Amino acid sequence: MSQEQPKRPQDQGGELQEPIKYGDVFQVSGELAAKPIAPEDAAMMQAAETQVFGQTQKGGPAATMQAAATLNERAGLVGHRDVTDVVAGKEGVAVAETALPGARIITESVGGQVLGQYIQPTPVMNTAAGGGVVMQSAITIGEALEATARTAGNKPVDHSDAAAIQAAECRATGSSLIVPGGLAATAQSAAAFNDGLVGDEGKVKLADVLTGAIAKLPADKAATRDDAEGVIAAELRNDPNLHTHPGGVAASVAAAVRLNEGGPPPAA
Repeated sequence: MSQEQPKRPQDQGGELQEPIKYGDVFQVSGELAAKPIAPEDAAMMQAAETQVFGQTQKGGPAATMQAAATLNERAGLVGHRDVTDVVAGKEGVAVAETALPGARIITESVGGQVLGQYIQPTPVMNTAAGGGVVMQSAITIGEALEATARTAGNKPVDHSDAAAIQAAECRATGSSLIVPGGLAATAQSAAAFNDGLVGDEGKVKLADVLTGAIAKLPADKAATRDDAEGVIAAELRNDPNLHTHPGGVAASVAAAVRLNEGGPPPAA
């Protein structure tokens, strides 16, 4: 997983005119997007990555943050001990693991917003009734939606999420009809409710909708490439910036397909 390289306007002397902000290099929004990346932010993400992986990841969020913070400090736009208030707050920096059958998804976030995600296969063997060994079954759409509740659960539901959830539900059930009181209907109501609120306080989050997704689906199926492409297209069409959300519905279904098929995931 790689991130964009820090790019900001420079004056004729090659120095930054303003600090590199989170919104310049990551798909984040709100207050975090406008915050400059500070040296202590990068140090905390490096420590978190090292704790999980044993080292920082090449091209990962920590490396991107370090590069941006170094440029900001060199230009005199941040101090060596500076830390962003969002990072120093309650949610801070986090590197979390989500276990799925046959894989673990590692999600890196700052201030509750996902910066990046890794997928690491972890082959699982089950013992059959006769004593033999069988491979773990394929990951279903419902399992991918439940993974989203853990990897991006703090994200307020918007219309791109609702569209992706509807596409996922339709593909899981094999019907184009929205199930009354089901995941898609709940997500659409949540997106409409959130439209009427300013700021994230009090908004319905993805975790509120997708926790226990398997039980809320009348039917389920193994995630396929066609399923992922349909969910990705729905999320893209309904996002004002034509982006999918890191760790979101489309990304989780694509990750499931990658693990099921053993190849590269559909482009999200």
